[in-house]
Amino acid sequence: MIVTPVKSLTLKEFLEMPETEPASEYIQNQIVQKPIPKGRHSRLQSRLCQEINLKVEVLKIAYAFPELRCNFGDRSIVPDIAVFLWEHIPFLADGEIPDNFNIAPDWIIEILSPDQNANKVIGKILHSIQHGSKLGWLLDADDKSILVFQPN
Repeated sequence: MIVTPVKSLTLKEFLEMPETEPASEYIQNQIVQKPIPKGRHSRLQSRLCQEINLKVEVLKIAYAFPELRCNFGDRSIVPDIAVFLWEHIPFLADGEIPDNFNIAPDWIIEILSPDQNANKVIGKILHSIQHGSKLGWLLDADDKSILVFQPN
């Protein structure tokens, strides 16, 4: 994980910067580049999105987006999976999905990578809960656990 301290860079200015691969996030006045996902992480992320969408998309209940940039609360994060209730998806007038989501996901899922700091990832989930997320999951593939976060 690469952390770049920045001085007086606003969220707006960060969002005007070119995207990076892997994605960079803007958290507490720092640009943090996410680690490159490895095999287990990619498989788990893909499978979870597929299974969630299989159950909820056709009924227009919700949709799970992998690696979707979400901007809210002076941060710009890219959760491994961001799930939005159907009524919270900011559809465009033509019914298409927009490029920009300026709200917290209803359910944020993070998959801990070996080179990630668990406390920083938990901080991202808690920030999302404080800004409207109703559920947060931190998955740890090494010990096959899920830490669940909810408001209050």
